[in-house]
Amino acid sequence: MDQLRKKARELLESGAVKTVIGYGQGSGKAVRAVFIRQPEQTEKLILDERCRQNLAVYLLKPEVKNLGKPAVVARLPVLRSILQLAAESQLADGQMVILGISPDGQLLDFASLKAVADYVSAQSLELPPPEREQLEQIEKKSPAERWNFWQEEFSRCVKCYACRASCPLCYCSRCAVECNQPQWISSASHARGNLEWHLVRAMHLAGRCVNCGDCARACPVGIPLNLLTRKLGEEVFKDFGLRAGTTPELKYALATFRPEDQEDFIR
Repeated sequence: MDQLRKKARELLESGAVKTVIGYGQGSGKAVRAVFIRQPEQTEKLILDERCRQNLAVYLLKPEVKNLGKPAVVARLPVLRSILQLAAESQLADGQMVILGISPDGQLLDFASLKAVADYVSAQSLELPPPEREQLEQIEKKSPAERWNFWQEEFSRCVKCYACRASCPLCYCSRCAVECNQPQWISSASHARGNLEWHLVRAMHLAGRCVNCGDCARACPVGIPLNLLTRKLGEEVFKDFGLRAGTTPELKYALATFRPEDQEDFIR
């Protein structure tokens, strides 16, 4: 913690960054994102097991970009998000300072996005046992049982779009759900509209999700949305050998093709 505060203070005092995006105390025991702009405010930074929000979600916000060059506190999901955003030409070297945090809380120094990719490649990206067990339980269901499971889960959706707002990979300036001429997806919170929204969201994140889990944590009614994107990520890895957030180069499986691909329709 002292390393992080010291580094953040040095960056602000030297003018290397204009704001530090990190974690601070919220109301009660809650933790919230903070935007530190003065060196003396760095004492407000905290870092503990409660600090799980993916802060990369703020890097593309116009109001945050207007503050000037940022530094961002980055555990593994944030590092992976930054790499995926760079692969999609949304971020580049030199646009931010990455205050990497190791699993044991040590400050990591990254000189470039390649250095971030090298670090990420040495980390285990397998799903933790509890999450793997959740997926396996759903996979054991019959197709009809899985359909009923997701229909029941989606029936609780209130269309607040907190899942979209919390996701660093949902960065379109205007979402498809906001288009009404023509209207592609029903905005109503009913069975058809909810199913359309969650299927479209899942497909847009297929092979791009970095498994931060913020969508599920943000959901006010507790829908396990992360299971959908994690499952799709596993399928993309199985079929294409690619995991999201591991390189700053474009290797998104569903946006590229090779002439030697087996499917004849590509030719």
